[in-house]
Amino acid sequence: MDEFNLNRLFDLNGKTALITGGSSGLGLIMAKGLLQNGARVLIASRKQKKCDMALIELEKYGDCFAVAADVTKSEDRVKIVAAVDDCFDGFSILINNAGGNWGAKLEDYPDDGFEKVISTNLNAVFSLTRDLIPQLEKSATDDDPGRIINIGSMDGIHVPIVQRVPTFAYSASKAALHHLTKALAIDLAPKKITVNAVAPGFFESRMTDYVFEHFITDIEDDCPLHRIGRPEELVGIVVYLASRAGAYTNGAVIPVDGGTSISKGRRPWTE
Repeated sequence: MDEFNLNRLFDLNGKTALITGGSSGLGLIMAKGLLQNGARVLIASRKQKKCDMALIELEKYGDCFAVAADVTKSEDRVKIVAAVDDCFDGFSILINNAGGNWGAKLEDYPDDGFEKVISTNLNAVFSLTRDLIPQLEKSATDDDPGRIINIGSMDGIHVPIVQRVPTFAYSASKAALHHLTKALAIDLAPKKITVNAVAPGFFESRMTDYVFEHFITDIEDDCPLHRIGRPEELVGIVVYLASRAGAYTNGAVIPVDGGTSISKGRRPWTE
């Protein structure tokens, strides 16, 4: 008997996945991770050029496709749903990763900036998830449910201060996304679909370039492990949630932040 064999527990062969915001940053990392473990992957990103560049990098690992679409636009979400049907015979995994940020002091924080972040990080996740439920449900079984993995943030668990510039909309949107994850997990369980969230800490990406350049020492001091995350540490959680090993995990928000979200850290810059 090999029911506890790692190859069986974490095998993704035959799985299909859509990753929004999959052309760069954490999305690109997750796409590589799923492809290298046997899944077929469709990435969605706003710009065709970025999709094309990502495909050049990703196709060496397995079957990968791309669709240029903005998740905040209803007509583009229709394109994404159609692309899922065109690329895959069955649909296994939805990773809601596309996101945005806006930093400004409270007195200067613009309404349109707040609305843009909430629209991308929360509203679009809800709408795209709703629209893809029929495809996920069609392929789901008791032993192998459909998977929705929302990419939240440790900033939705604690109030971030390291980067010095407040990010009100980002933190609020990620906290709301964590709660939406739990609400969806309850609602979709009867359809044999699980919903979980990953809450990353600091990893290298376009979004973290500025803070790494200016505050990397503070970021490391703020983390109990005194370092940033490594790509394989994010991929490991996502593969777990997408595989047989994670089939009974539902409604969880899993921090991958080295303990930063629960630590007071060493913060001389707050004194």
